[in-house]
Amino acid sequence: QKMTEHWGQQVLADNRGGAGGNIAAEMTARAAPDGYTLMLGTPGILTINPFLSEVRFDTLKDFSPVTMASNLTSILVVHPSLGVKTGKELIQYAKTRPGQLNFGSSGNGSGSHLAMEMFNRAAGISMRHIPYKGAAPAASDLVAGTVQVLMIGLPTVMPHVATGRIIALGVPTPSPSALAPGIPTVAESAALPGFEFSNWLGFVMPSATPRSLVLRLNNEINTIVRTPDVRAQLLKAGLEPTGSTVEEMQASLEIGLKNGARLVKEAKITLD
Repeated sequence: QKMTEHWGQQVLADNRGGAGGNIAAEMTARAAPDGYTLMLGTPGILTINPFLSEVRFDTLKDFSPVTMASNLTSILVVHPSLGVKTGKELIQYAKTRPGQLNFGSSGNGSGSHLAMEMFNRAAGISMRHIPYKGAAPAASDLVAGTVQVLMIGLPTVMPHVATGRIIALGVPTPSPSALAPGIPTVAESAALPGFEFSNWLGFVMPSATPRSLVLRLNNEINTIVRTPDVRAQLLKAGLEPTGSTVEEMQASLEIGLKNGARLVKEAKITLD
């Protein structure tokens, strides 16, 4: 809506679901570099999928980064039956009961899957992964006690935290989140200094798009996400408005690809 207002022409959302975002990415990579096609992507699509399946795009060669518009803040939550109140207690519980804990995710290779694999490795534990077809069913099974642990987007689970049906242990951000007042960081709660997991939403364009257009769109999208009404809508959806420079997003993609390759290999993550 705001893009339409700013640019004086209709901007359409073309939802191309399927293959974990690969279909949309491949379409964008092949689109004309005329400034009329953008993709709203995630680290999963752009920095993890290339190591999970045969994709017909190269993240660094086929896209021009525009801006990381917002962050989807995740939260580490557990079923009350575990009797743990902190990340440190969860790690101790897992270490004394090897093979007995399951963690859910919204699917193989998803942000919630990667976040927990990172937590497993940082903590030196091995909880078993149970993938679901989406965040909602994973959260439902956590409430039911079918899985015991999740690290997933705030909007999915905060209503259950508020009612006490699940317990929040921490947010994987550098500092506590205003979206989860009173909840510490995972780094603090689990005594894992430096532990962070970022799941941003960002725009990319076909790689040959003129830089003047990329910079113009960067400026306008950053302005839009910081306007009070858009900011309020994003916060309500559990998204923290950010915006970035083109160079910051480029650096994030490069680091993400290096980390993604290592994590997929070491954690033996597959789409099966």
